[in-house]
Amino acid sequence: MSTAELTGRFELARAAAREAAIATLAHFQSDLLAVELKGDASPVTVADRQAEEILRRRIAQDFPDDGILGEEFGEQPGTSGYRWIVDPIDGTKSFVAGVPLYGTLVGVEHQGRSVIGVIQLPALDECVYAAAGQGAWHVRGGSAPRPARVSSCSKLSEALFLTSELRYPTPDRQQVLARLVEATRVNRTWGDCYGYLLVATGRADVMIDPIMALWDAAALQPILEEAGGVLTDWQGNPTIYSGEAVATNGKLLDQVLAITRGA
Repeated sequence: MSTAELTGRFELARAAAREAAIATLAHFQSDLLAVELKGDASPVTVADRQAEEILRRRIAQDFPDDGILGEEFGEQPGTSGYRWIVDPIDGTKSFVAGVPLYGTLVGVEHQGRSVIGVIQLPALDECVYAAAGQGAWHVRGGSAPRPARVSSCSKLSEALFLTSELRYPTPDRQQVLARLVEATRVNRTWGDCYGYLLVATGRADVMIDPIMALWDAAALQPILEEAGGVLTDWQGNPTIYSGEAVATNGKLLDQVLAITRGA
C-alpha cells in the first residue's frame, strides 16, 4: 500500500462522507419522512438510500477498480485490493426519531484490514477521521482539525460506559451489560457511531455492542487505533469481522474483557 494510494482515498473518504451526510439533513426531522422495515425489521428511509448512492457515485468516479460494500445496496466487487465499506446512516432509529446522534460511516479496507475511517455527524456538524499512520483528527463546525485522543482513565470504576441498546440477544450477554453498568461510574445509551466517536475523542471511556454489521465496524478500527485506543471483539481480538465490538481507551481493555469474555 503506497502513501499515494492511501492519501488519495483518505481525501475522498472525508469529502464523500461529508457530502452524503449533509444530504441526509434534507430529510432529518421532516414530517414527510417515510420509514420502511427491512427483512431484519431494521428501519430504512429514502435518506439512507440517497446517501449511499452519493457515496457509491463518488467512489466509482475516482476509484473505479475498488470494491464497495454498503448496507443498502450490497456488494460490488473490485480488482484493486481496496474495498470501501459504507453505512450511509448509522443510527437510523435515532435519525427517524429526530435525534441528532446519527452519522455517516466510511471505511476503506486493504488486504483484510481497515486502514481509513470517517465518522461524520451532520446534525451536530462534527467529524472524526483517521488513516493508518496519519493520526486521528477531530473537527467541529468550521474549526481547524485537532488531534483526537482517547481518555487516560485507568479504573473501570471511574469510567463512562456507553452502549447502543439495553436489550442484548442472550441472557449471558444481558448479564455482561448488567455487570458493566454496575462496574462503571456513569453509563449512557449515547450509542451507534456517536458513542465510538466519544471514545475516540476522550469524552467516554468504554463502548460495547453485542451485534455489529461489518459496515458498522469498518470505519471505527483505524479511528480508535490512531487515537490511541483499541477496537476488539468480546474476546479481545482486534477485528472488524466478528459481528460485535468493544471500544476502549486501551487502559481499560483487560478490565472490560474480564467481564465480556466467555459471554
